[in-house]
Amino acid sequence: MDSGIVRGYEGTSKAGSQDIRLDWTVEEILAVHRLPLLELVGRANAVHREHHDPNKVQKASLLSIKTGGCPENCAYCPQSAHHREVDLTKDRLMDPAKVIGLAAKAKAAGAERFCMGAAWREVRDGKDFDAVVQMVEGVRDLGMEACVTLGMLKPHHAARLAAAGLTAYNHNLDTGPEFYREIITTRTYEDRLETLATVRSYGIDLCCGGIIGMGESLRDRASMLHVLSTMNPHPESVPINALVPVEGTPLGHRTPIDPLELVRMVATARIVMPTSTVRLSAGRSSLNREAQILCLIAGANSVFYGDKLLTTPNAELGEDAALFGAIGAEVQDTASI
Repeated sequence: MDSGIVRGYEGTSKAGSQDIRLDWTVEEILAVHRLPLLELVGRANAVHREHHDPNKVQKASLLSIKTGGCPENCAYCPQSAHHREVDLTKDRLMDPAKVIGLAAKAKAAGAERFCMGAAWREVRDGKDFDAVVQMVEGVRDLGMEACVTLGMLKPHHAARLAAAGLTAYNHNLDTGPEFYREIITTRTYEDRLETLATVRSYGIDLCCGGIIGMGESLRDRASMLHVLSTMNPHPESVPINALVPVEGTPLGHRTPIDPLELVRMVATARIVMPTSTVRLSAGRSSLNREAQILCLIAGANSVFYGDKLLTTPNAELGEDAALFGAIGAEVQDTASI
């Protein structure tokens, strides 16, 4: 293999230095992704150890604060109002006091970040957004990081969230720009990028990643990582999701990916974005303990902690306690949230 096409992944750069590359090409990322697996994981681990404590894994908790009825037509999502065959109970926005109480329980169970998701196309002014701002303030008062995913938003919304102390805003790319229209047609890729730029302009961290296993090519995966890795700066958090097929959605028939595909994606993300937090997200419940550990060795340093991710299952808290025990990480009381 031409060593020139996979330059810059040796793990010698320092956080904040000029060696953090912002000029990756799709071809270079593809070449990294196609490295022999043991070499890929080894190189990713070297990068990871250069920039992060290898024994530190952030635990984040995720709560759906408003479920179902979303006007977007994302092919993977059971919350879309377009997928009428999905068996999902729709819920209105939760009461802020209840959300803050659940955040406190999540903190007691070991979570450091509390993420709140509302099935909205976009943020709108009014009592619901006022309630979300109150939730953010309450979570921050607990001493936790606060993250929300609310869809598209305008500058004045970002300003209010920043003033409330929001740590991060989640707005995933989902896939590469070339494959995007196969998954979503109710908003454009440019809409997503504009939202990310707005969030960044108010000093809020970006939580931005995507999903694999939706029928995309390896080039599409590399293309998504290319968009992320050429952002300046890189997103602070990059969730890597594996599709969880849900009956009634257009992608409900798809076969779950081989776990090693998730390992490869995590490792490649770590190499091209050395200082980002790479979060092992949806699809983790289908991985055995050893596959999850391999993802952590490959550079994942955050997981969602709790038995549910919005509307799809996650690893049981007891299983996570065993996982962290096996790798030597301490876990606090694992009372369910």
